[in-house]
Amino acid sequence: MNSLRNIAAAAGRLAAVSILTMGATVRGQEVAEIPFTHAPEGTAALGGGLRFGQSPYRASDNSELRTTDLIPLYLYEGKYFFVHGTAGGIHVIKRDAFRFDLYTRYRFQKLDPASNAYYAGLEKREQSLDTGLQMSLNQKWGGLKLTWLAGALNRHNGQEVELAYRYRYDAGPWSISPYISWSWQNDNLTNYYFGVSEAEARPDRPAFVPGESEWVSVGLNTSWHATDRIVFFANFGFSGTDSEVVNSPLVDKPRFSTAFVGGTYIFGNARRPDYIMDKERVGEWSWRVNYGYQAEGNIVSEIDQGDFSKSTVADANLGGLTFGKLLTAGPRIDFVGKLALFRHFEADEGNGNFYSYAAYIMARGKGHSPWSKEELFRWGFGFGMSYAETVPIAEQRKQAAKGNNTSRFLNYLEMTLDFPLKRVSKANWLQRCYAGLTLVHRSGIFGTSDLLGDVSGGADWITAHLECTQ
Repeated sequence: MNSLRNIAAAAGRLAAVSILTMGATVRGQEVAEIPFTHAPEGTAALGGGLRFGQSPYRASDNSELRTTDLIPLYLYEGKYFFVHGTAGGIHVIKRDAFRFDLYTRYRFQKLDPASNAYYAGLEKREQSLDTGLQMSLNQKWGGLKLTWLAGALNRHNGQEVELAYRYRYDAGPWSISPYISWSWQNDNLTNYYFGVSEAEARPDRPAFVPGESEWVSVGLNTSWHATDRIVFFANFGFSGTDSEVVNSPLVDKPRFSTAFVGGTYIFGNARRPDYIMDKERVGEWSWRVNYGYQAEGNIVSEIDQGDFSKSTVADANLGGLTFGKLLTAGPRIDFVGKLALFRHFEADEGNGNFYSYAAYIMARGKGHSPWSKEELFRWGFGFGMSYAETVPIAEQRKQAAKGNNTSRFLNYLEMTLDFPLKRVSKANWLQRCYAGLTLVHRSGIFGTSDLLGDVSGGADWITAHLECTQ
């Protein structure tokens, strides 16, 4: 069983950081399910949503019990690997009626002692990554899921078992699916988030050991397919706090509600492209190499306006290898799914050399001569996720100067501008190659997302690239 947990943790590392639950709320994982679970193999999509919820934790007034958070959604359904926004992992058995997955999910539950004077002196209860197994049974009478999860980051060191039933009703572009779920959390998991140790105890906050706990949630998920590619959703859930947990001095709310609303945009299918009218372009893929330096300015409002100055915060370089697959080919804009491996050279700054990884979707267009109609240049804008083995030194220093935290996982932006080399050379291997600039950017979307560590700020690199299409 330990080996399965290790495999799931390793395979789902990048996927897991794109997984969401309902943040400060404790239960109600089903309320975070979005309408992407049954997408065809190879489908990629992006989206976003806002989560609203209440927490059972004690607060000085009811407004502090409510949370609002922006969730970027990175979605992919593959033959084996999947990221569904609410879950990720590897399909071991995948059939219409039955699925068995190595499964991973990010636990957003946390308690920050700085959020309330009453919590002063507590150890911080951190968010965590849980990995395990999930079995799903889908029949005419509904869907049944059984999930086992265990902590993978040596934080709560607990385990959880969850059983959920859902019935899905479709009416044209609309879908409604009520659900009910039950879960059991062992004593390690329950004590981590709701216990009070002897060292943390004080007269108005006595020591408390709740032991294991059980939770029940009910809710309703809805979705509307506005078009073949655009889907909006609105989900609502209600949960009850376990009787043992209610007695915790950290808790004063026996019941709480959650909501998650947003939308997704489906870009296309990498395995079986269905939005490519030109048969010669079906299966088109590309490779790119790039290298450059740490930039001083931001990708938006500074670098894109011509400020190419080197960073005064850190003297660091970046090299990358990127592979892309055509998802959708349009008359004006193509959409390309991309995976990138970057090598950060920061040994001279005392941060070592390390890798970061990015998965993103790029919108790409072309500029043509108004007279000859020949291709003059290409532009691209990419959006996705980035995970770094070590937080880049520029991010560390910028955040430290503001007294803010850092995160290995951040949002990823990329802008490109390049020119066809066939205009300057007749060499056969260059006829489908381009040279130009790639601007690389990592950031936390202005500190609005728990998923991105509530980071406000990031780092940028200016690189030169060579990209060839096959």
